[in-house]
Amino acid sequence: MKSVSIYSTQYCVYCKMAKEYFTKNNVAFQEFDVGTDLVKREEMVKKSGQMGVPVIDVDGEIIVGFNKPKLASLLNIPE
Repeated sequence: MKSVSIYSTQYCVYCKMAKEYFTKNNVAFQEFDVGTDLVKREEMVKKSGQMGVPVIDVDGEIIVGFNKPKLASLLNIPE
């Protein structure tokens, strides 16, 4: 199984959509709230060059935003 991390904030609609997508498709993921965790926020910016969320890391491949087709491809989830 691939390693999946999501950098998100509490009120981000697209973050919530991504987490629901992972849960629905039985994808285990680690979540980091960059609204409260400054270390993880810095890590997210270093990985993505972005301040926007969500930032999703799938085995080192960085996706900015909830890009469902890209996630489906990387995680072998039928669309």
